[in-house]
Amino acid sequence: MTADRGDAPHVRHLLGAYVLDALSAEETGPVSRHLQRCDACAAAYVEVADAVSLLALLDEEDLLE
Repeated sequence: MTADRGDAPHVRHLLGAYVLDALSAEETGPVSRHLQRCDACAAAYVEVADAVSLLALLDEEDLLE
C-alpha cells in the first residue's frame, strides 16, 4: 500500500456502508481499489470496521442506557 497519489477522491464518507456491505456494485469496486492504494482511507476503514464489530456486541438495552 502506498500513500494516495491524489488521482481519485477519498472514500471515507462511504466506509460505513462499505463495511456493512450496503454499497451498490458500482460503488464497491472503486472503494475497494482505493483502499488498496490509500493508507489514510485504509486506516479509517479499520477504525470503522472495529466500531461496527463492537456495536454488534451491544443489545437494545445497552443502547438505551
